[in-house]
Amino acid sequence: MLTVGELYRLGVENGIKNDPRGEEDVREGLKRVGQEYDEMKEEEKSEFDIERLTNPYRDTRILYGETDSPVECAIIGVDMEIGEVLLTERLISRGQKIDLIIAHHPEGSALAGFYDVMHMQADFLNKQGVPINVAEGILKKRISEVERRVLPINHQRAVDAARLFDIPFMCLHTPCDNMVTNFLQKRIDEDKPRTLKDTIKLLKDIPEYKQGFQQGAGPKIVAGSPDNRAGKIIVEMTGGTEGSKKAMEAFSRAGVGTIIGMHFSDDLQKEAEKNHVNLIVAGHIPSDNIGLNLMIDALRTEHKLDVVECSGFKRIER
Repeated sequence: MLTVGELYRLGVENGIKNDPRGEEDVREGLKRVGQEYDEMKEEEKSEFDIERLTNPYRDTRILYGETDSPVECAIIGVDMEIGEVLLTERLISRGQKIDLIIAHHPEGSALAGFYDVMHMQADFLNKQGVPINVAEGILKKRISEVERRVLPINHQRAVDAARLFDIPFMCLHTPCDNMVTNFLQKRIDEDKPRTLKDTIKLLKDIPEYKQGFQQGAGPKIVAGSPDNRAGKIIVEMTGGTEGSKKAMEAFSRAGVGTIIGMHFSDDLQKEAEKNHVNLIVAGHIPSDNIGLNLMIDALRTEHKLDVVECSGFKRIER
């Protein structure tokens, strides 16, 4: 039977295998972390987050519960906050078997440290042809901004609620985002849409985006026109949250014509238009649904797992 710890480790492994930086680079990074840990003094080791030795994603953690707790059924949602924890307890009290809460967006310590995964965006920029020193310089200020933004948040509220009800709780953020990024980039590379409207049509053929469009949250062009030629299309849906607006000039210089993302701020949109980069919002929640569904599909290839849908998540099998 699947346990909380096994599910967590499988989730991390699926994230590594689908990481846009490449699995080899990610595992080399883990080796470097291990070497740094070995060279630490005992006092430093006592303060070190031991999960970093095997998990490169600070926004993915077991937030509450024992790793050996069995899991037959999990309630899964995009955002699992206090309300969803209370809903879970209510369902359990009415006889619904639920062994684990799985959130996509991070909570607890995973929320406090989620800015750390933004560093992977520098490697992503580098893979598009942007020198790594330029990429790191572009992101430095933005990462610091996001760190300051999450610092004062009351991170543990939902985790404390799960603890009081004694319900195991975890979040799988970047691993799922990696999976949707890899899935969509492969689809784009295979179909090679010529224009932005061709790209929108491709997205609408994917069930989660079709459903999102019907609900008013689906694919939309936010920079560029439908008949614009798409040029080189990249999918940018991982790395914690939106990167720096300064990346738009770097992408343009690197030959990127169109970026497909989950969401773009007004400032980033203006910078994209200034640099003639097309932007397509695929849809935030539909994209998160794809990542979660791909993750569950992968988990179910080896283990039985029943799912209760919640908080914007709709199960679609592939």
